[in-house]
Amino acid sequence: MRAIGPLRLGLNLPYVERSMDGATPRWADILAMAVAAERIGFDSVWISDHVGFGDPDDDWSGAWEAWTVLAALAAATTRVELGTYVLAMPLRNPALLAKQAETLDEVSGGRLILGLGAGWNDIEFQTYGVPIDRRFDRFEDGLRIVTSMLRDGRATHDGSVLSARSAVLAPRGPRPDGLPVMVGATGPRMLRLTAELADHWNGGMRSIDEVPALLAGLDAACGEVGRDPSTITRSVEVLVRPGDPADKPAEEREIRGEPAAIATELRRFADLGIDELQVQLRPNSLEGVEAFAPVMQALHAD
Repeated sequence: MRAIGPLRLGLNLPYVERSMDGATPRWADILAMAVAAERIGFDSVWISDHVGFGDPDDDWSGAWEAWTVLAALAAATTRVELGTYVLAMPLRNPALLAKQAETLDEVSGGRLILGLGAGWNDIEFQTYGVPIDRRFDRFEDGLRIVTSMLRDGRATHDGSVLSARSAVLAPRGPRPDGLPVMVGATGPRMLRLTAELADHWNGGMRSIDEVPALLAGLDAACGEVGRDPSTITRSVEVLVRPGDPADKPAEEREIRGEPAAIATELRRFADLGIDELQVQLRPNSLEGVEAFAPVMQALHAD
């Protein structure tokens, strides 16, 4: 069994229209939830990266831009880590993204986790005029540029789609050896890139039964590239509803119940080898954060 430290918990904040128990989260709501999360003991807060979902000519749910919100949270919090869950690499120039990440790490005092993925929601690429073809090639080129700049201070890369020519990262922020990079990955190619280049791995929203196979895939990818599997942080997202309201049918993968029961279920993830859980709450609101406080107390009771 892989030895890990205490289970860490992050809060995934609402950012999409109608995602806050039917209401659209405003900046004041997001800020209040982040501050409450810091107060009750969450280790991190996360913002996902999308421009919207659905049909732009009919039923479209728009989203606040992740990087802007995270930058504001950096100035409004003091302790929690701040993460992107996860930035769609093909939507951004990777060298500029590395520059933005280093700057935000400076603003936050060294609290940023740069979560990256290949993107999947075709419609947002199409509507914003960004190519989605060869998105995994774009992701690999981008990841190599970003990690080189963050760790070495510069990047030269001739990729199959993207390139950089002596792209310099200066000035350096509070972590000149590089801030942590997390990759959201499940497929073989993405897992190999994670094992080769990332500090953290994320497997998306998962039930406890899905975790062993995902971790086995990550361990296998580490073996392929000659990496010690214990050197990569592992996380998945969980959906939690404190309590068991009769009028709220359970969503897929939802964990609900009394605080002690939820805490027991969350500890099972740590027993399998998960280091951190990104928690999405129901209701996904300040009320939900406050309702989670007894779960946090139960987790720390032992």
